[in-house]
Amino acid sequence: MIIEANDLTYSYGKNLAVDHISFSVDQGEILGFLGPNGSGKTTTVKMLTGQITPQEGGAKVLGHDVSKDLKIIHEKIGVCFEEKNLYPRMSVKENLEFFADLFDSSMNVDDLMKKVDISKWSDKRTETLSKGMQQRVMFARSLINDPDVLFLDEPTSGLDPISADQIRKMILEEKRKGKTIFLTTHNMMEADVLSDQVAFINEGKIVALDTPENLKLKLGLRNLKIKIRTGKKFIEETLPLDGPDTPQKAKKLLENKNIATVHTQEATLEEVFIKLTGRKLGR
Repeated sequence: MIIEANDLTYSYGKNLAVDHISFSVDQGEILGFLGPNGSGKTTTVKMLTGQITPQEGGAKVLGHDVSKDLKIIHEKIGVCFEEKNLYPRMSVKENLEFFADLFDSSMNVDDLMKKVDISKWSDKRTETLSKGMQQRVMFARSLINDPDVLFLDEPTSGLDPISADQIRKMILEEKRKGKTIFLTTHNMMEADVLSDQVAFINEGKIVALDTPENLKLKLGLRNLKIKIRTGKKFIEETLPLDGPDTPQKAKKLLENKNIATVHTQEATLEEVFIKLTGRKLGR
């Protein structure tokens, strides 16, 4: 396993932020780590990246203990946090070159900027860039040392739909290269599309850990929606796919000559999360 957490625990005074959680991520996998604000996501990431030390339990990244082998781990991971921590008075290119020097990286900065589509702004000071453009620079910086593991916190936050889609494609490209990715996001669609596994964390505990598809099938409701035209209006009938009377009811409805549309609707990850926790996955 590339990332292993065993009984990982951390408290802020009497507030138990992360409560004895365990999970693992294999090579080339993306783990979507989802939860509302205050659920323990950020604290977990801080422990895995060595910013704080676990108070109980422990974790390994690339086989190295996060409490003991930080120098080795930091050389082999890339991080992209939602909070921007670029050097504001340095240009985009200067920021990337500076971090390339820190890692003694041979990464071609011009090629990297082209890949993330920020070449046009290479000479602009980062403080003059929009939030979305700064996010692209942060993502580029996370790749500067060609890491084996990426920790991405809201990597598409603040981006327009086209830019966000480009970042998602680049994340999948890194996965295809065998990179392991720990992804925190509030975007359920993004987690569903990108993640091999999804972990729901709430009040410091992992309440579900499985593939997105399995979570939706096991815990969500699947429906059959039939829309019927009645003059200038439409009536939509919703039948539970697993309902015992659904075949007979659907057959009767489908005999209507004024059928407009028929489609199935599976549960969303958001619906599954609400069912498990009673909370919405908002900021």
